[in-house]
Order: sequence, then structure tokens, then C-alpha cells
Amino acid sequence: MEEAVGGQFSQVYSLNELKEDNRDVSMASVGLLLPCEIFFEILSWLSMKNLVRCKCVCKQWYKLIEDHTFIVKHLSCTKAVTLYFEDNVESLDVDGLGLLEQRRSVSCGRLHQRVIDLDLRNQSIGGHLSPFIGNLSFLRSIQLDDNLLYGEIPHEVGRLYRLETLALPNNFFSGTIPTNLSLCSNLVKFYADGNHLMGDIPSEIGNLLKLEQLYIGRNRLTGEIPASIGNLSALQELNLLENSLVGRIPDMLGQLRQLTYVNLAVNKFFGMVPASIYNISSLERLVLGSNRLNGSLPPNIGFTLPNLKLFVISYNEFTGSLPDSISNSSNLVKFSISENNFKGKVSIDFSGLNNLNWINMGRNNLGTGTVNDLGFVTSLINCSKLEVFGLRSNQFGGVLPHSIANLSTTIKSIAIGLNQISGTIPSGIGNLVNLTGIGMEKNRLSGTIPHGIGELKSLQVLALGQNNLQGSIPSSLGNLTLLNKLGLNSNNLQGNIPSSLGNCQNLILLLLSNNKLTGIVPQQILEITTLSLGLDISDNLLSGHFPLEVGNLKNLVALGISNNMFSGEIPFTLGGCSCLEYLYLQGNSFSGSIPPSFSSLKSMKELDLSSNNLSGRIPEYLEKLSFLESLNLSYNEFEGDVPTKGVFMNKTNISLVGNKGLCGGIAELHLPLCHSKGSKKSEIRLLRVVIPVIAAVLILSSVVGFFVVVARRKKFANRTSMMLHMDEQFPMVSYAELSKATNEFSPSNMIGQGRYGSVYKGILAEVRMPVAVKVINLQQKGASKSFMAECEALRNIRHRNLIKIITLCSSIDFKRADFKALVYEYMQNGSLEEWLHQSNDQVNVSNLSLIQRLNIAIDVASAIEYLHHHCQPPIVHGDLKPSNVLLDCDMVAHVGDFGLAKFLSENPVSTESRTQSSSIGIKGTIGYVAPEYGMGSQASMPGDVYSLGIFLLEMFTGKRPTDSVFHDELNIHDFAKMSLPERVMEIAEPSLLLEVTTDNNVENFARLHGEGRVGMEECLVGAMRIGVLCSMESPTDRMEMTDVVAKLCAIRENFISKRTRDVRPSCR
Repeated sequence: MEEAVGGQFSQVYSLNELKEDNRDVSMASVGLLLPCEIFFEILSWLSMKNLVRCKCVCKQWYKLIEDHTFIVKHLSCTKAVTLYFEDNVESLDVDGLGLLEQRRSVSCGRLHQRVIDLDLRNQSIGGHLSPFIGNLSFLRSIQLDDNLLYGEIPHEVGRLYRLETLALPNNFFSGTIPTNLSLCSNLVKFYADGNHLMGDIPSEIGNLLKLEQLYIGRNRLTGEIPASIGNLSALQELNLLENSLVGRIPDMLGQLRQLTYVNLAVNKFFGMVPASIYNISSLERLVLGSNRLNGSLPPNIGFTLPNLKLFVISYNEFTGSLPDSISNSSNLVKFSISENNFKGKVSIDFSGLNNLNWINMGRNNLGTGTVNDLGFVTSLINCSKLEVFGLRSNQFGGVLPHSIANLSTTIKSIAIGLNQISGTIPSGIGNLVNLTGIGMEKNRLSGTIPHGIGELKSLQVLALGQNNLQGSIPSSLGNLTLLNKLGLNSNNLQGNIPSSLGNCQNLILLLLSNNKLTGIVPQQILEITTLSLGLDISDNLLSGHFPLEVGNLKNLVALGISNNMFSGEIPFTLGGCSCLEYLYLQGNSFSGSIPPSFSSLKSMKELDLSSNNLSGRIPEYLEKLSFLESLNLSYNEFEGDVPTKGVFMNKTNISLVGNKGLCGGIAELHLPLCHSKGSKKSEIRLLRVVIPVIAAVLILSSVVGFFVVVARRKKFANRTSMMLHMDEQFPMVSYAELSKATNEFSPSNMIGQGRYGSVYKGILAEVRMPVAVKVINLQQKGASKSFMAECEALRNIRHRNLIKIITLCSSIDFKRADFKALVYEYMQNGSLEEWLHQSNDQVNVSNLSLIQRLNIAIDVASAIEYLHHHCQPPIVHGDLKPSNVLLDCDMVAHVGDFGLAKFLSENPVSTESRTQSSSIGIKGTIGYVAPEYGMGSQASMPGDVYSLGIFLLEMFTGKRPTDSVFHDELNIHDFAKMSLPERVMEIAEPSLLLEVTTDNNVENFARLHGEGRVGMEECLVGAMRIGVLCSMESPTDRMEMTDVVAKLCAIRENFISKRTRDVRPSCR
């Protein structure tokens, strides 16, 4: 919304003031009002439904209740207005109303004491808007922006003939726009954008002759723009953005000579724009992007629209050349014409457009491929406010003007990739200190990469791939600590990969393939733990053993090291890259067998190991990688049976040629049968196996009874035995050592507090590193049991995303009292709770980005999946929530606090055992506990899945499940469910939206209009949908943890690829 809605009306009167001013009330009325003041106080909080139920109390009272005018006149304004909300407007409580009155949220006229202004913006009010709102006949302004209201807009609003402002944006209103809204003949402003309204725009809207602002964008409206809109002669602003409107833009729109703003973007309009629209001289903002509009721009557009500031027509089908008259649009701030079919030479003189901030002409057919195509660039030097300059994917040719280095230092993004531009990159480009993105890929640039680029400390994207650049990679690029995408692929770069690139600790994508790089891979590159989208160093002259440090890249989705000269064995540590989906190792000299650790690569889709010296058998676990779609093992020395399941079931998905020792497999492979060594030997071998098995069964059956007898005797010794196991596994530490390490458990060392104890930071003398000491409060009921449960759980588990125990203490303190503590690895970045819900004093904590939240979600889901499906017996965590997730220095998440963990039975995990319960009940935390636990059900894996679902929704909405906006009829699950998919950006954590609005990098700037926030929106929809499916009320409707991990990894890959678009790993 471009302007503030409404204005300040009259003073708000309290109940006492109303009594003093209403001196014309009859004595009978006063007699009734004053003695029963308390009765009205109570009555004023009730809805009309409840008031009607009170009629049996007294006919005389009911007569007053029926008289709505009396109530409005004799109660305080704030309390009277509650009568016009139904009782399911949940958040309007007594305390809230008092606060609203203080804030002048309800205003009354000074003379008549009637409600004239209702301002309840951003109050988290839910429920329906009552039809009784139509009884507040003196209302001039209703402002209910940014709440949780749903249902239809009541037709009774049409009674409010004095109404001037009706503002309902960013709620959940559904149904159609009321036709009798046209009876509000004084309506000036109507805002209903960001709802779920559907149906046609009513033609009756053309009767609102005083209407100046009409905002009904971001709904589900269909049909055509009614011709009656041409009657709105006072209309100044029209916003129909993001609906499903069709047809041609009506000619009558051009009759509205007062228009300053027209936004019809993201609809299904087609045909030519009426010429009359280009003649509305008052027009300042014209946004028509993402439709199917065609035709050409009028040659005199720069003269007929002299006040034009915003011109966005991206993602349409416009043709022709760009009018030179745009040189006359001196007020132009934003000029975006990307994704059309414009062609020809650009002859616009931009030197007079001093306010120009954004120019995007990408993805057209502009340019002629000749020498002077970029002559207009020099005229941009005078644009002192320019931030974005985009010419990507056109036909521009000629030499890159060195004047591009003289653009204003306000410039943040230069995108000129996918053209035919030659010449060198000017060294002066290092002077453009605010650059966040440089995109010059897929051109004909030559020369070297200027060292001055290393001075651009704000740079986040550097895309110079697919040119003819020579020389070495400047070591100064290591200064770009904010860099997240670096593409230097397909050039003629030589020399070593500079180890200084390891300083770029925010990289998510590194493309160095198709060059002439030599030497070994620097270990520092493989310590960039943020690498996630891809690392591609294929098609170079790199040699040596590939470093084991590749296992640090836990979040990597694609790795390409093919066609180099690497030797030795394939690093077994690759098995730790659990998010890998694309792995290309072909064309090297790797030897040995395929590492067993590859069985951990559950997300693998494409694996190419061809043209190496690998040997041994093809591992059977490859057929169990359920997402594997393409497998190339050709030209190696594999031998033995070929598996027949999984990816091996389809001939077109695998390549095995050049391995002479292979046999078996599916018939379509035409491999020789695997030879048997004779039936006689087989029978002997079978007897050798069967006889011992029978003997063993007999022996076991004879001792079973013995174990049953002594089982109960051992039960008492379980705890002692378990502690002995812990003592063997973790060296015990004394109370004195812990006291010294934590400065005698000083409050200044305390870093957290839970239900069963406190956590202190300390330094143990023996290990000389920071540790976290969890001291159990043995006075708390259940604390000792919690300690034992956590010890037992931590003794049996090992996973990178689970908290690591260093040692423990079970002793007595200096007062001879029992003392128990667990010592964990210290997590430098604290708990996820602190990052999600920052307190005012956390001034140095930044917001988590979307990719960080995705990584954390995958980490946590992987940990729970491990507990459920890779532990024997399976473990139920029982208390998953953000405060129990800790973040290390690399922002890798570790799940902790196993005080409520439960072991399920020893049976293998299956569909049946998934719903098994532990024999002990669970407590958990309010908001995260599965609903079946409240009905007596016990701990089960679906219970953890429910907690994970709530956890995911909290991470991506920024709202706790116990937030005040949620209540019995609306929880975080329903809140997210009813917002999917259209409203997901409205419920997302607000800091995530800043990533879009401030992201002016090479790939994203062209998509802020038209495609807009599509990558982020798809990602959020996917992640929240998983959260919703995991938090279903019925345990059987919830997802499996294996599927959760796989889908989250897929969402992250898709999100990263959307952001990268043409800058992708060319791994194959």
C-alpha cells in the first residue's frame, strides 16, 4: 500500500466521559444505566450471539439490548464496538481492548459520540467479521490490515453510506467482493489486497464515483476488468496485481485522467495495451509485467508520459525497437523491460535521467552484434543513483567500454552476460566499491582477471565463465569474504588453484571447470563448509590424491572432479557428504574398490565412476539407493555378479561396458551367466552350514530357560551395569575437576537452564578445550531417571548431528551430597532458540538466512532419521525443540538433551514398528508434544515426527507454537496449512523477505519483477508443506523420516538452482 490509510479522527472517550457528555439522555435511561454499570461492563464484552441468550434475564434489559443505538451511545466506544464482532474473534480480550482504547484504536465523534473510526491494524485478530458491523452507521474508516480474519466480507458493509476508507488487506477473507459495496457512495479508499477473494470484479464497483484508490491485488479474482471501471473518474491508484484476470485491458481505463499508478502485473491479460493509456500524462507508475501483452511501444512515449517514474513491462511479448523518446523521461527511476522480444540498437541517451536507479533490458534481442552496440553505456555515467544495470542475454556486440568502470559508485549489480561482447575487463572496475554482483559470463572477453576485483569487499557473485580469459586466478579473490558464487569455468586460466580462496567462507558454488589449472587441490578449498550447490573442477590438469578433507562438505549437492589426473583410492570420506546427489569422478586414474561409505549417500541421483582403474565387485548397496537414476561404471575392472534391483532394473539407467569380468544382471544387459562350481561342492558347503546351525539352535533352546529365570535378578543391577559401561566408554571426571573448570559453577559461567538442571561453560584441564557441563538437579523429580536415560542413549549413538558427550561425573560434592553431570562438546553458536527468537540484548546476532535454515532443518531431520532407522533398538528423542538444537562454529546443527529419550523394542524397524511405543510415558514440551500423548499414548517415532513438523514450521514462520496468536481453534499447523501455497510469503519469517528485497546479485535482480520471489517462495512452500505433513493429527498420516530428509535435500537443491539459473555446475 503506497500511502497510509485513513487519518486521525476525533478523540476517544472513556465510559465516564460519555456519561458526563450525554446530558440529553432521559431520566429513565440514566436510572437504568447508572445502578447497573457493572452489568453493562460485563455485557459489553459479549458478542451479539451471547447478548441474545441473555434475554431471559429480564425483558426490560433485553429491550435495551435490542436497541443497538442505545448500546453504542451509552457504552465507551472501544467496548461498544466489540458487539459487532462475533465471539470467534479470538484475540480481542479485555486487556487487549483497554490497550486499544489507550492507542485510540476506536474513535468517536466529538458531538454525537458515535463510532467513526475503527483502527485495529496488526492486532493478530482472528475469526469472522460480524455482519453487525453494518449497524455502526457513522463509521468513516475501517482499518483491519494485517490480521487473521477469514470468511466473507459481510454484505452489511454496504449500509455504511458514510464510509470513506475500507482497509482489509493481508487477511484471509474469501468469497466474492460484495456487490452492494457500491452503496458506500462516499468510499474513497478500498484496500482488500492479499486475501483469498475470488470471482469476478463486480461491475457495480463503477458506481463508486469518489473512489481514488482501489487495491484488490494478490487474490484469486477471475474474469475480465469490467467496462464500468471507466466511470471511476476520480481514481488515482489501481492495483490488480497477482490475480487470474483475463482478456484485454479495456480502452475505458485510458479515460481515467487522474491515474498516477496502474499495476496489472502477474495476470493473464493479452493483446495490445490501449493507446489511450500511454496518453495519461499524470501516470507515474505503470506495471504490466508477467502477462501476455504484445505490440510495440509508441515512439513518443517519453513525451506523452512526462511524469513516469516506474515502467515495468517484463515477461510479456512486446516487440519492436526501444523509443528514443525515453531520453525525455527525466523522472524515470526504474526501467524494466526484460523477457520480451525487443530488438535493434539502443539509442536512448540516459544522461538526463538523473534519478534512474534500475535499468534491466535483459533477455531480449537487443543489439546488432556490431562494434558500437554499447555506445549508450557512456551516457549512464551521469546517473548518480544507478544501482542495477542489466543487459543479460541479448545480441550486444562490440568492445566492452572502459567507461563502465566510471559508473556511479552506487552501482550494486552489473549483468551483461550471454552476449557477444569482446575486449577486456577494465582494471578500474575495482573502484565500484558497492558492487555485490558482476555477471559477464558467456561473452568473448579476453585478457586477465583484474586484481582490483579483490578490492570489492561487498561482492557476493562473480560470474566470468565461458569467455577467453587467460592468466592465473588472482589470489586477491580470497579477500572477497562475502562471496557466495564464483564462476570462472570454461576459460584458459592456468596455474594452481589459489589456496586463498579458502578465505571465502560463504561460498555455496565454485565453478573452475574447463581450464588448464594444474597442481593439487588445496586443502583450504575443501574446508569451505558452506559449499552446497556445487563444486566443479572438472576438465583441468589437476593431479595427486584427492584430499580426504572433502568429507567436510556435508552440505554439498553436486561434486565434479572428472577428466583430471587424480590417482589413488576414491576418498572414503565422501560417504560423509550425505546431501550429495550428483557425483562425477570419471576420466581419472582412481584405483581400488568403490568405498563402502558410499552406502550413506542416500540422496544420490547420478553417479559416474567411468574410465578409471576401479576393481572388485559392484557393491549390492547401490541397488538400495532409492533415488539413484543414473549409474555409469563403464571402462573399469569390475568383476562378479551385477545386482538386479533398484537402478540395475533398467538398462537405460546404467552403463557397464568395458568391464570384462562382470556377469549376471538383468537379461537386457546380455552379460554371461555367473559360473557355478558344481552341485556336489554346493551340497557339501550347504551341509557345513546347516549342521552347525542346527547344533546352535539346540544349545540356545537349552539355555533360554536359564536366562528367563535369571532375568529378573539382573534387573536390579541394570543401572550399575550401565554406569560401568559408561565408565569404560567415557573416562569419569571428578566433582573437583568440574568445579575448577566452571569457576565453582559460577553464575557468570551459566549458559543455559533446563527442566532437570543447568548448563555451564568451562575448560577442562585434561582436554584443554571449552566444554558444556550439564549439572543435574537431583532435587527435581525425575532428574535421576533423566540422567540415566541420557547416559544410555548417548552410549549407543554416533552421528555428526547429535551432541557429542566427552565425559561424565557421578560422584559427591564437597557437602557429601550426590552429584551427577554430563560433559558435552561446547557449541560456539549456542542454541537455535537464541537465533530464531532473539532478545533485545542480542545485538551481535544476525538473522539466519533461508539456506542456513534449510541446512539446519536437514541436519536435525538427519539426526532423528538416524535415531529411528539406524539405531538398534530405535530411539525416540521425545523432546525435539529449538532450544535442544545447538549450533557449532560452522552453523552445523547438533540435537541434544536426551533426558526424555526412550528405547523401543529390539525388533527391526518396519512399518509396524514405526508406531511402536516405549513402555514409559513421555512429558515433552507444550506446543511440540504430539496430540496423541495427551490422550495417554506413549512415546513413539510418529511423536518425534510431529515435533519435527512443529519445529520446521517455527523455523520458517518465526512463530513459536505457543505464540499468542495461536489458541484452541488456530494452531501453528492450521495457520501454515491454510496459507499454503498462495500466502506462504505472508506468514514467512520477515527477515527472510529481506534476502529478496536486498538481493541485487547477478542472477536475482532481473527476477524481482515478474518471476519475483519464485525460488524462495517454492522453497518455503515445500519446507512448510513438509512441516504440515509431519504435524498431522493422526500418527499414521505423518511422513517417514527417511522421506523427510530426502525431500528437504531436494528442496534445498531446487532452491539453490533457482537462484543460480545459468551459473550451474557443468559436472558432466
